[in-house]
Amino acid sequence: MTAAPGRPPSTFRQLSGGQKKAFFAAWLGYLLDGFDFILITLVLTEIADDFGLDLTTAATLISAAFVSRWLGGLALGAVGDRFGRKPAMILAILAFSVGSALCGFAWDYWSLFAFRALVGLGMAGEYSSSATYVMESWPKRMRNRATGFLLSAYPIGTVLAALSYEVIVPGLGWRWLFYAGLVPIALCLYLRRALPEAEEWKKEVGGRTDVTTSSALFSPERRLSNLLLTAAVSTALVLLFSNSAGGWAWLCSLVALAGFVLFAVQLAGRMWPVMIAIMATVFCAFLYSWPVQSLLPTYLKADLGFDEAAVSTALTWAGLGYAAGCCLAGIAADRIGTRPTYVLGLLISLCFVFPVFALDASSILLLWVLLFAMQATSQGISGLLPKYIGDHFPVRMRAAGLGFTYNVGALGGAVAPLAGAGIAESIGGLGQALTVLAATLTIAVALIIGLNIPVRIGHALGIRPDDVPALATPEKGTR
Repeated sequence: MTAAPGRPPSTFRQLSGGQKKAFFAAWLGYLLDGFDFILITLVLTEIADDFGLDLTTAATLISAAFVSRWLGGLALGAVGDRFGRKPAMILAILAFSVGSALCGFAWDYWSLFAFRALVGLGMAGEYSSSATYVMESWPKRMRNRATGFLLSAYPIGTVLAALSYEVIVPGLGWRWLFYAGLVPIALCLYLRRALPEAEEWKKEVGGRTDVTTSSALFSPERRLSNLLLTAAVSTALVLLFSNSAGGWAWLCSLVALAGFVLFAVQLAGRMWPVMIAIMATVFCAFLYSWPVQSLLPTYLKADLGFDEAAVSTALTWAGLGYAAGCCLAGIAADRIGTRPTYVLGLLISLCFVFPVFALDASSILLLWVLLFAMQATSQGISGLLPKYIGDHFPVRMRAAGLGFTYNVGALGGAVAPLAGAGIAESIGGLGQALTVLAATLTIAVALIIGLNIPVRIGHALGIRPDDVPALATPEKGTR
């Protein structure tokens, strides 16, 4: 079935062969991204035992990948804006694949921290390049589905990782789980040969060099200052999230925050307050979702006493719920709007957070069902984030704008496991800590998106550019 002549496609079946190929290639890349990224959470207790780490220190290894994500989103996003979405996607897959394989060779805490940072660099670039590639290859009326269906790949990757954990780790040990990270490199060869470039990028940017984010970031007069700024921000984040800052944590936080603002000003000009508001939104979103995603395996093993098979089953249910939620959110948002769907999903998720962490180990079947429902509504709704964020940027800066804002906000994921472990120590239980974080921050994100705070800031500043959907058409584009 194809769309009628002159009418854009409105269903997946009506898409052209090239549009379907673009989607499936990006979907597979993002699936492998999810597989590689989640591995550290599955073997956190094994690594802690091997390297002699306590839970709080081991949790910083989850945070390590988030330390570098802002740079991956910025640099690979700029590559995507300048040279096209496809080459940026290939570079991203290479980065997280090599980084994951190197984790298997780690000899101590700091080597593993560094290799995880390389994984984060690639994952950030994969998120922005894949999302913009699919969105700009699909019709505008289907872009919520484009990102929702795309992000469903990530939890499928986590399910495959959980199944691999059950098969590999008991017999071969945790290192062999990371060696599997080399598999995605084969995908790069296919992507390089078989994929077309995104149509919208070719039409509006193409080979132009004067309108992209790379011209702002890498111009001769800014190269040295931006390199120094990158080094300062990166050093501050490593000290912060490895728990090495000591009494200088406040200064490291200020350095990182100031650096992010300076980069936002360069990228977005007068729109930089809008960019900062989106970062804050994503930061809160990670604070409600990532404590559960990163520490759920530890909670199941340490608090409920589950073995590898039971943990794998739980993560499979949670991952399938996440995937189903992404797809359903995309379908719903193309009908009733991005923001209403997002807020509705968050509010529904609150009905499942408390029961999940109130159950004991004897209620296994009910726990699986509730995990599926909770992840479908809380994590699954994040399938709309690329569309929501992307609507705030024009094509010429969409990859870097999306990559930078999302991945700076994703530092909430670096804070999340530390916050979860810290709160657990103070209130006496990891389940209670995860409940508190998930519930309070879900409400915060629902309020920010429901009240349309970033667009309100843009309008207060008098910004209404025609090439930015969210700001140009507030009645429709910001739904």
